[in-house]
Amino acid sequence: MLYLLKQIARAGIPNEPAPAPNDDWRIEGERIHGEVLRLLGRALTIRQIDAGSCNGCELEIHALNNPYYNVEGRGIKFVASPRHADLLLVTGPVSRHMQIAVKRAYDATPEPKLVVAVGDCGCTGGVFGASYASCGRVANVIPVDVAIPGCPPPPLEILRGILTAVSRRAG
Repeated sequence: MLYLLKQIARAGIPNEPAPAPNDDWRIEGERIHGEVLRLLGRALTIRQIDAGSCNGCELEIHALNNPYYNVEGRGIKFVASPRHADLLLVTGPVSRHMQIAVKRAYDATPEPKLVVAVGDCGCTGGVFGASYASCGRVANVIPVDVAIPGCPPPPLEILRGILTAVSRRAG
């Protein structure tokens, strides 16, 4: 123990310099907020569905709610029910067990509804593809408006995909 304390005293506490400030996201975020309000006139509500993913895409989606991205402050809210949603955000290949649940969520979403498939698994079926346990990509089960590739896609790409879907509906 004494040896370890001497070593710490000699080396000090190593750390790295703080990262340089980057305002690129702030500018992009303000543009997204303005677009959502211009296109919808109100907040965009999203129901996220995990149809059988590895949770990599969910981690990136959860990052959207952290203070850095702050999507709720920019007019995008996640809701617990598809009945209150404007957009379904679906991740993962649709497993056979989730097929009916995804269809029911799609049917419960009010018109006009949007569907965004997130990640390589949601877009193409990924490494799982279609098999006895998987229906493959989301488009095999419900109609998809926008697909966001990546394993997992970064939060900014997810936001751009959501904005693309909203723009197509308004346009």
